[in-house]
Amino acid sequence: MNPAYESHELAVAVADLLAHPDDPSLPIEQSWWRQSLALGVPGIALLHVELAAAGLRPWQRAHHWLTAATSGPTTTGPDSHPFHGAPAVAHVLTCAVAHRPGSYARALDRLDTAIAADARRRVAAAHARIDAGELPALAEFDVIRGLAGIGAYLLRRASVGEALRAVLDYLIRLTAPLHCDGEVLPGWWTGSGPNGRTDARFPGGHSNNGLAHGIAGPLALLALAALRGVVIPGQLAAIATVCSWLDRWRSDTGTGPIWPYWITRAQLRADRPPTPAAQRPSWCYGTAGLAYAQQLAALATGDPVRRVTAADALARALTDPGQLAATTDPSLCHGYAGLAHIAHRVAADAPPGIAARLGARVPDLLSMIDPTDAGPRPTAAALIAATPGPGLLEGAAGVALAALSCSTASTPASSWDSCLITARPTSPLT
Repeated sequence: MNPAYESHELAVAVADLLAHPDDPSLPIEQSWWRQSLALGVPGIALLHVELAAAGLRPWQRAHHWLTAATSGPTTTGPDSHPFHGAPAVAHVLTCAVAHRPGSYARALDRLDTAIAADARRRVAAAHARIDAGELPALAEFDVIRGLAGIGAYLLRRASVGEALRAVLDYLIRLTAPLHCDGEVLPGWWTGSGPNGRTDARFPGGHSNNGLAHGIAGPLALLALAALRGVVIPGQLAAIATVCSWLDRWRSDTGTGPIWPYWITRAQLRADRPPTPAAQRPSWCYGTAGLAYAQQLAALATGDPVRRVTAADALARALTDPGQLAATTDPSLCHGYAGLAHIAHRVAADAPPGIAARLGARVPDLLSMIDPTDAGPRPTAAALIAATPGPGLLEGAAGVALAALSCSTASTPASSWDSCLITARPTSPLT
């Protein structure tokens, strides 16, 4: 990104090219379009909400996109998840309400009732699965499709506190060991591969460490809840259990600590982490997401050593040529925008020296979104054209939101990224 323009100018340019929800150049006929936070309307609506809150674009445009997201039946129950259906739409409406109190109240009440009921159903199924001694699916507990992601939404809504506590109680139980085939496995061990399906490369399954799909997501939620004053019996012990697991599998290298994306059954039996290799330090997998989750854990438990270690790990990863070379796209999920956003978030709660190192890296990471200095408008057009959908996770709207959040034009109290479990721990409940 050329220093001749501010990062919020890219966000404005993306929003201006995505000004109308009925634009025929958009995938408006796709079944996922209206309800997909990952790819479609809710993610774009979120961008317009944040720009309106910052005074950079009119609220009426945000309202048009919110209307598009709520213009038809909203998927609830088993076919919904944090990035599709009721939780996805409710997240965006909650962000709008944070900036315009009193709006969308009836719609949110209906969605909250459905989401809380679904959370209780999922929790009951998960407890029954644990009682039967079976291994979980990733989609039972992760951020993208599971209860960690649903819990992140419930944490923002004081009216559904009972459902939140049920989710936290389940996540605490998830950290208890399971006995399977004569072996003791961590309670989040899944019998599938990382894609959630049976995979011959993972005989005996795996333990997923990532923030998006693995145990770092529940860790982050348990810590965030504690930081907001929601603590139930066993919660701090569960945080300690997950942190001990991550300590066990950390490799300390000349360029900083590295945590493997996952642990296989063979590695568990050998009690030896895989040989460290340069890997993408993204939000979804790798050092960025894991550093953020462990920083939250350190803040929640009053652990100054872990607080320093986590922030320093991210600062070192962002200056490691090998890890940066593994990053090849601009996205929020696993690209430069996500790295800039997490660096910005971690810096806010890091010790001063490390915070300065992280802050210095943010402009460089944002510059990689526009490496040819094409300017805001051409870069925005390229981002929209290059992605599978212009929404939040891998699309132009997510890149724009990250750029906005790192700029002086952003709204400090915003929790638009609570769906990623990267919102500041001081963000208020609504």
